[in-house]
This record gives sequence, structure tokens and C-alpha cells, in this order.
Amino acid sequence: MKLFQNFKFSDLFSKKKINESLLNKFEELLIESDVGTEIASDLKEKFKKEKIGKEIKDEKEIFDFLGEQISKILSPYEKKLDNLYKSSPSIIVVAGVNGVGKTTTIGKLGRLFKNDGKKIVFGAADTFRAAAIEQLELWSKKIGADFIKSDLGTDPASIGYKTVKFAEENKSDLAFIDTAGRLQNKKNLMEEYKKIFTVLKKINPEYPHETILVLDATTGQNALNQVEEFKKISNLTGLIITKLDSSAKGGILLAICKKYGLPIVAVGMGEKESDLHSFDSNEFAKILVKN
Repeated sequence: MKLFQNFKFSDLFSKKKINESLLNKFEELLIESDVGTEIASDLKEKFKKEKIGKEIKDEKEIFDFLGEQISKILSPYEKKLDNLYKSSPSIIVVAGVNGVGKTTTIGKLGRLFKNDGKKIVFGAADTFRAAAIEQLELWSKKIGADFIKSDLGTDPASIGYKTVKFAEENKSDLAFIDTAGRLQNKKNLMEEYKKIFTVLKKINPEYPHETILVLDATTGQNALNQVEEFKKISNLTGLIITKLDSSAKGGILLAICKKYGLPIVAVGMGEKESDLHSFDSNEFAKILVKN
């Protein structure tokens, strides 16, 4: 992950004094890195205020500036993983479109809390894909979590109901409910997703305690559309961003936080079970602008 793929700022600023032409190019690079036009403009103006008429010594000067500014932008949106657990049972619905790594993320979340001594139950409410049910069941066996499933095509809301009732009756600490990877433009699938929340709230108006949307960082600006659609039908409480170890530029996090004000719970930095981490804006900014 790097904000500016295959680009060296020395090519742009080396031994040059900052002028409007260079600042405009700087802004274009930020926009191309998925940070969004508003943030790109803000960063350009801050950079202009500090550096206009001055000569840039090296790239480090630019990266230090960007790292500091990005950390300031993202720091209000930190939400520690530990905060997902509030009281027993904590009910957590995990949403996202196909291919973002949603089921794997649930497994990794379960592992983290299981290692902390919590009793976990997984609910396989993605009843449209046999592979999703099988994958979540494998995770449950691997970490020693309870597992609720049903046949393919079963009403997902019924799995949500059974998972929550199991959690209540068996004193589970956290219940993670996996949902189908619904494309935003499939209205019937989104209605079934919405029904899960209706059913859970009939059990307890406070359920679910958390609704986490998993996003793939490599999708860039399309991630904004996904947040928009899921916000229409559920009260999103946080985001988990996956695949930041790949070719993702990472700037999309700034655009999402700026537009929607949603906290980032965790980031996925690889395929290993241990590659899911609480979001730290300072560390993220350092990685993002690392030369």
C-alpha cells in the first residue's frame, strides 16, 4: 500500500521553489490517489501556506508534511477493536459486497476475541453461497467458536434470530452474524438484508449493537458508493478496510471518513490470521506515505 504508486516527488519538486503550477500538480496527484477532491484541495492549501516560495530539499519533507496532515484528518475516526465488546451478548452484524473478505474478517475477529477469553458464536446468514457457510464453519472449528447454520436458501433473518437466541441462552460474549455479499443494485437482496435488522430489533431494540461494513481498499472510489447504499438500510457503526497490503493506494479512507464520519474499527494488512489490526491513524499515515 502506498498513496502515490510509482511516483517520486523529487521528479516534481526537486530543487524547485513552490509555485501555483507545482501546487496544482500536487493536488492532481492527491485526487488520483483516491483522497477525494475536498481533502486534496485542503491539503494543497495547507501545503501552499507552509511551503509557497520555499525550496523543497527532498521528498522526506513532503512525506513528513503529508503524514502529519493525514494523521490529523483520520485520528477522530479511530475505534478500537476492543470496543466491539460492550456486554454479553454483544451482537455484531457484518456486511459487505462479494469479494471484500467479509467472512475471513469475521473469522479473524472471532480469533482475536477468543484469544482474549471471550465465548464466541458465528451465525452463517449468508445462505446463498455454500462456500461462505463452509468457510465460516471452518473458522468456528479452528478457533473453537459455536456455529449456527441452516440449509442454502433459508431466510437469512431466521439465522440471525437463531444466532442471537443461542447467544442469549448460552451466555455467549459476542455473536458475529455473516451476511450475503449483496450488490447494492439488487433490491430484493438488500430487502432481505434489511429484514435481519427488523427481526433482531424485535428480540431487543438495542440489537445489533454494531453493524460493521467491510470494504476492499482496492476498489477505490466505488467504496464510497457501497457505504452510501448500506447506510440507507442500516445504521452503520464502523468500517473494516481489507487488502491494504495489496496495490491499494489507501487514500479512499480519507474520502470516506470526511464524507460519512464513520469510524474505522480495523484494517486488514494480509492473509495471515494475525493480519487484522486495530486502526491507528498515526501508524496508518506513516505506512501510507512511506517512501
